Amino acid sequence: MQSFEDFPVGATRALGPYPVDHHAVIAFAREFDPQPMHLDAAAGEAGMLGGLSASGWHTCAMMMRMMADAFLLDSTSQGSPGVDYVKWKRPVRPGDVLSGTMTVRTARLSASRPTLGIAQLHNDIVNQHGESVLETEYTLLLLTREGASA
Repeated sequence: MQSFEDFPVGATRALGPYPVDHHAVIAFAREFDPQPMHLDAAAGEAGMLGGLSASGWHTCAMMMRMMADAFLLDSTSQGSPGVDYVKWKRPVRPGDVLSGTMTVRTARLSASRPTLGIAQLHNDIVNQHGESVLETEYTLLLLTREGASA
């Protein structure tokens, strides 16, 4: 189990690979983001995205899965108070294979709860061509080893 001490500044974790499934793109869009460019290839080609593309929120969900598989499910994560920013840099297409890197930017202990660590993390998600498709920065709360054993 990874605790706060395992996330020093500069530490990285590989994310993915995660294949983007055509049916999953459509299903996610129907349920959560039913804009035409996420549902129909012709509508996508007519718009500025140039083809059917996954919702940005779907891309975030795929990134979340990669994070869960890479480190969250084997950590003392207590969740996150929020996301500083998300940038969708390129369309994500059915058939793409996403991967990425998480990098710890800052890490400190909570002043009011010293068994809780606060890490600022940065993710860069790329497609199979190495092109950045999503960038985000967020805070992750993790118990220290002492906090996890209490």
